[in-house]
Amino acid sequence: MTSPEEYVEQRINDQIAWYDRRSVTNKRWFKRLRFAEIVAAATIPFLSGFADKSLEIKIAIGALGVFVAVIASLLGLLQLQVHWIEYRTTAESLKKEKFLFLTQTDPYNKDDAFHLLVQRVEALLSKENTDWLQSMMKPAKSEKPA
Repeated sequence: MTSPEEYVEQRINDQIAWYDRRSVTNKRWFKRLRFAEIVAAATIPFLSGFADKSLEIKIAIGALGVFVAVIASLLGLLQLQVHWIEYRTTAESLKKEKFLFLTQTDPYNKDDAFHLLVQRVEALLSKENTDWLQSMMKPAKSEKPA
Protein backbone atom coordinates (compact mmCIF):
# COMPACT_ATOMS: atom_id res chain seq x y z
CA MET A 1 0.00 0.00 0.00
CA THR A 2 1.28 3.43 -0.92
CA SER A 3 1.60 6.06 1.79
CA PRO A 4 0.16 9.55 1.28
CA GLU A 5 3.69 10.98 1.13
CA GLU A 6 4.74 8.48 -1.55
CA TYR A 7 1.58 9.14 -3.56
CA VAL A 8 2.10 12.90 -3.45
CA GLU A 9 5.76 12.59 -4.39
CA GLN A 10 5.61 9.79 -6.95
CA ARG A 11 2.24 10.38 -8.56
CA ILE A 12 1.08 13.94 -8.06
CA ASN A 13 4.41 15.77 -8.22
CA ASP A 14 5.46 13.67 -11.20
CA GLN A 15 2.23 14.46 -13.06
CA ILE A 16 2.40 18.17 -12.17
CA ALA A 17 5.93 18.31 -13.57
CA TRP A 18 4.93 16.45 -16.75
CA TYR A 19 1.89 18.65 -17.44
CA ASP A 20 3.90 21.77 -16.63
CA ARG A 21 6.67 20.81 -19.08
CA ARG A 22 4.19 19.94 -21.82
CA SER A 23 2.28 23.19 -21.26
CA VAL A 24 5.45 25.27 -21.52
CA THR A 25 6.59 23.41 -24.65
CA ASN A 26 3.23 23.81 -26.39
CA LYS A 27 3.04 27.49 -25.42
CA ARG A 28 6.53 28.19 -26.79
CA TRP A 29 5.90 26.42 -30.09
CA PHE A 30 2.49 28.04 -30.50
CA LYS A 31 3.93 31.52 -29.97
CA ARG A 32 6.94 30.90 -32.22
CA LEU A 33 4.82 29.60 -35.09
CA ARG A 34 2.18 32.30 -34.67
CA PHE A 35 4.91 34.99 -34.64
CA ALA A 36 6.49 33.58 -37.82
CA GLU A 37 3.05 33.43 -39.45
CA ILE A 38 2.32 37.08 -38.57
CA VAL A 39 5.70 38.33 -39.81
CA ALA A 40 5.44 36.39 -43.07
CA ALA A 41 1.86 37.48 -43.67
CA ALA A 42 2.74 41.13 -42.96
CA THR A 43 5.73 40.99 -45.32
CA ILE A 44 3.63 39.88 -48.31
CA PRO A 45 1.76 43.20 -48.81
CA PHE A 46 4.98 45.15 -48.28
CA LEU A 47 6.82 43.17 -50.95
CA SER A 48 3.84 43.38 -53.30
CA GLY A 49 4.63 47.05 -53.82
CA PHE A 50 7.92 46.02 -55.43
CA ALA A 51 6.70 42.94 -57.31
CA ASP A 52 6.55 44.61 -60.70
CA LYS A 53 10.31 45.29 -60.55
CA SER A 54 11.69 41.83 -59.83
CA LEU A 55 11.03 38.16 -60.46
CA GLU A 56 12.84 37.35 -57.21
CA ILE A 57 10.32 39.41 -55.24
CA LYS A 58 7.43 37.62 -56.96
CA ILE A 59 9.01 34.28 -56.00
CA ALA A 60 9.56 35.52 -52.42
CA ILE A 61 5.91 36.57 -52.17
CA GLY A 62 4.80 33.15 -53.39
CA ALA A 63 7.15 31.39 -50.95
CA LEU A 64 5.92 33.51 -48.07
CA GLY A 65 2.34 32.65 -49.01
CA VAL A 66 3.20 28.94 -48.93
CA PHE A 67 5.01 29.44 -45.61
CA VAL A 68 1.94 31.14 -44.08
CA ALA A 69 -0.33 28.34 -45.33
CA VAL A 70 1.96 25.64 -43.92
CA ILE A 71 2.19 27.34 -40.52
CA ALA A 72 -1.57 27.88 -40.35
CA SER A 73 -2.10 24.22 -41.22
CA LEU A 74 0.42 23.07 -38.59
CA LEU A 75 -1.23 25.21 -35.92
CA GLY A 76 -4.58 23.64 -36.77
CA LEU A 77 -3.20 20.12 -36.91
CA LEU A 78 -1.02 20.21 -33.80
CA GLN A 79 -3.52 22.20 -31.69
CA LEU A 80 -0.65 23.68 -29.70
CA GLN A 81 -2.75 26.41 -28.08
CA VAL A 82 -5.47 23.97 -27.02
CA HIS A 83 -2.94 21.55 -25.53
CA TRP A 84 -1.03 24.36 -23.85
CA ILE A 85 -4.20 25.52 -22.07
CA GLU A 86 -5.44 22.00 -21.25
CA TYR A 87 -2.07 20.94 -19.83
CA ARG A 88 -1.78 24.14 -17.78
CA THR A 89 -5.31 23.64 -16.43
CA THR A 90 -4.57 20.06 -15.42
CA ALA A 91 -1.27 21.01 -13.74
CA GLU A 92 -2.97 23.78 -11.77
CA SER A 93 -5.86 21.50 -10.78
CA LEU A 94 -3.41 18.90 -9.51
CA LYS A 95 -1.54 21.56 -7.53
CA LYS A 96 -4.81 22.70 -5.99
CA GLU A 97 -5.73 19.18 -4.90
CA LYS A 98 -2.25 18.63 -3.49
CA PHE A 99 -2.27 21.83 -1.42
CA LEU A 100 -5.81 21.29 -0.17
CA PHE A 101 -4.75 17.82 0.97
CA LEU A 102 -1.48 18.96 2.56
CA THR A 103 -3.25 21.74 4.49
CA GLN A 104 -6.17 19.46 5.39
CA THR A 105 -8.59 21.95 3.89
CA ASP A 106 -12.12 20.94 2.89
CA PRO A 107 -12.78 18.37 1.43
CA TYR A 108 -9.60 16.83 2.89
CA ASN A 109 -10.36 17.59 6.53
CA LYS A 110 -11.96 14.18 7.16
CA ASP A 111 -10.73 10.72 8.13
CA ASP A 112 -10.74 9.34 4.58
CA ALA A 113 -8.77 12.30 3.13
CA PHE A 114 -6.11 10.19 1.42
CA HIS A 115 -8.64 7.98 -0.37
CA LEU A 116 -10.54 11.07 -1.48
CA LEU A 117 -7.31 12.62 -2.77
CA VAL A 118 -6.50 9.52 -4.81
CA GLN A 119 -10.02 9.41 -6.27
CA ARG A 120 -10.00 13.08 -7.23
CA VAL A 121 -6.47 13.08 -8.67
CA GLU A 122 -7.07 9.91 -10.68
CA ALA A 123 -10.36 11.36 -11.95
CA LEU A 124 -8.51 14.49 -13.15
CA LEU A 125 -5.88 12.38 -14.90
CA SER A 126 -8.47 10.07 -16.41
CA LYS A 127 -10.47 13.03 -17.72
CA GLU A 128 -7.33 14.53 -19.28
CA ASN A 129 -6.50 11.21 -20.95
CA THR A 130 -10.07 10.79 -22.19
CA ASP A 131 -10.15 14.35 -23.54
CA TRP A 132 -6.83 13.79 -25.31
CA LEU A 133 -8.03 10.54 -26.87
CA GLN A 134 -11.25 12.17 -28.08
CA SER A 135 -9.32 15.06 -29.63
CA MET A 136 -7.09 12.59 -31.48
CA MET A 137 -10.05 10.59 -32.79
CA LYS A 138 -12.19 13.59 -33.78
CA PRO A 139 -12.26 14.07 -37.55
CA ALA A 140 -11.13 17.41 -38.90
CA LYS A 141 -13.88 19.89 -39.72
CA SER A 142 -13.35 19.29 -43.44
CA GLU A 143 -13.52 15.49 -43.10
CA LYS A 144 -16.79 13.62 -43.11
CA PRO A 145 -17.30 10.82 -40.58
CA ALA A 146 -17.05 7.31 -41.99
